[in-house]
Amino acid sequence: MPWSNSEPHPKPVFGSLSSARRVSAHSLDSLLLKTRSVRSRHPLLLILVAVIGAGVFLLGLGQTGLVDETPALFAASARHMAESGDWLIPQVNGLPRYDKPPLIYWLMAGFYALPGTAQWDPLGSWAARLPSALASMTTMVALGDTLLRWPPFGPAGSPAQGFDRVATAINAALAFALSPLMLVWGRTEVSDALFTATLALSLLLAWRTFAAQRGPWWPCWSVLALAVLSKGPVAIVLFALTLGLFWLLGAEADRLRRRLRPFPGLALTLVMSAPWFVLALLREGKPYWDSFFGYHNLQRFSRVVNNHHQGPWYFFVVLVLASLPFTPLLLLSLRRVLLEIRTPLLPSLSLGRFAAAWLLAVLLFFSLSATKLPSYWLVATPAAALLVALAPCTAWQPGFGPAQKPLSQRGLRLAMAASAALLILVSAALALAPQWLPLINDPTLPGLAAAVGRRPWPSLGAAVTMAAVLLLSGLATNRPTARLLQSQAGLLLLVPLVLLPVWQIGDQLRGAPIRQLAAVARAERSASEALAMVGLIKPSLHFYSQSTVLFEGRSSHALVNLADRLRADSRPGLQPSSVDLQPTLLLLIDSETAEKRHWRTIEGRELARSGPYSLWRLDRVWLEKRARLLQNEGINPSWRDPRPEMF
Repeated sequence: MPWSNSEPHPKPVFGSLSSARRVSAHSLDSLLLKTRSVRSRHPLLLILVAVIGAGVFLLGLGQTGLVDETPALFAASARHMAESGDWLIPQVNGLPRYDKPPLIYWLMAGFYALPGTAQWDPLGSWAARLPSALASMTTMVALGDTLLRWPPFGPAGSPAQGFDRVATAINAALAFALSPLMLVWGRTEVSDALFTATLALSLLLAWRTFAAQRGPWWPCWSVLALAVLSKGPVAIVLFALTLGLFWLLGAEADRLRRRLRPFPGLALTLVMSAPWFVLALLREGKPYWDSFFGYHNLQRFSRVVNNHHQGPWYFFVVLVLASLPFTPLLLLSLRRVLLEIRTPLLPSLSLGRFAAAWLLAVLLFFSLSATKLPSYWLVATPAAALLVALAPCTAWQPGFGPAQKPLSQRGLRLAMAASAALLILVSAALALAPQWLPLINDPTLPGLAAAVGRRPWPSLGAAVTMAAVLLLSGLATNRPTARLLQSQAGLLLLVPLVLLPVWQIGDQLRGAPIRQLAAVARAERSASEALAMVGLIKPSLHFYSQSTVLFEGRSSHALVNLADRLRADSRPGLQPSSVDLQPTLLLLIDSETAEKRHWRTIEGRELARSGPYSLWRLDRVWLEKRARLLQNEGINPSWRDPRPEMF
């Protein structure tokens, strides 16, 4: 019986071509029976992965409000898109928002446009976070499906059991979901999780096209167009760099060209993604070009913006942290791939090599970038998850011959032991949380240590983590894939026991005060009265007050800017006025800013106080007097100066 494209000839993922030719006829017959059994359960296994993903990314998704600062800007832009009917250019707080292409805004706006949003999404966070959560779940399913169709196997003549095939697929999905980065960004209302999913799907489809004997070449390029519409041209750069490194690691260049057809493929990607960029340029002109292409792409790569400066070593550290506690398994797989550079491999056995090329492409590109953020590493987490899941298989691979096989087994034992040691450290950190949490000095998190001290989650989290240590150490089985699967399954309990309680505490301390004062501002504000916030800048005030807000910082320039903007700023939602026409404004100010010299002795009436913030009806006569005093000292308005990121 010939092997189908979706079920290629099974051999070790890291094994050499010569060893792959030694499979006996008896082994093939046995493997055929196991393959049929797994194939019959394939849809159920993918449903299981999706259910696990729902537990990780959907559980409690809308129980907390929007996160400041960037997530609230995404949410406000998407809601405005749904309400205004302008689906071309996102707008926030009366200004166009050029930072990202529209796909994430379209998806969020689609959920905001559903009927009854106020009932099923009172905090506005369900609609904003669902695209990230669903994208993360889709990535889990894609990883599991790829490994179910192209499974890792044991040494020649000894096909792996069906359990190992299933366990490896689920291990990859769990390693992705449990990455500390994905646990946060997969539930956050920004574009990073969507970009990770679309780029991951395009790369996985590219490898599957390369591995199969026949099939269409265009799916990966079509999905790549969605990645471009999620983040921009960087998607094409990372896609091409991954394929280039895959070739350098040993992939056959002729097969890559023949199966993927890069020139027609790139043309298809551009045809699908370019129209929106053209329409945006035609409507917005030079401001869009300068902001999106100039600032958010070229300038972020070539120079440091927003003080996000890190050394060239930065993403090596992020690589280690983003796969904890299973980073040792990732490094073991990566080492194995690099030691087998240029070793001939059957295309269907090159998934580990492709994952390494993918991870190294992200590492190389963003290490060269001047601006560095931890979220940039998200696009490497699916590749890291594949390498973690494949690590237990390396102990059975004969790639270097019998003399090296014990070394491989010893390496796996050391990697498992190192992962267990890291889990012990996590358990200790959770158990000692009441001792180190008081060291966090954040004025927007008042009473954090006391709030945590009333909860049982540190002790429960420590207990769950220690149970995961025992399972990884072989308490229930000696089978490496099973040990990894059991340990990761145990760690899933940290989502409801630790992650969600921490998120809810943070929301009550940081987010709830803004929502409460936004409700007061909506009730108190007159039709022509301006709403402003100085000091800490929280765009969620704009979202929840449903008003255009004047945001200024803590400096003396901020006070002068505010006085001048009340007279001259004419963005949509604002009515410039003199003191005579509108003698007051609503002002939200935090306690630290209120202690600044230029804000002391504020004159007006305090309407409400919540957390570190207070809402005032401010006397504009006092504001004008104070602004003139500062201008006499040489402090002039600066709000008209060009700034790349304004809201």
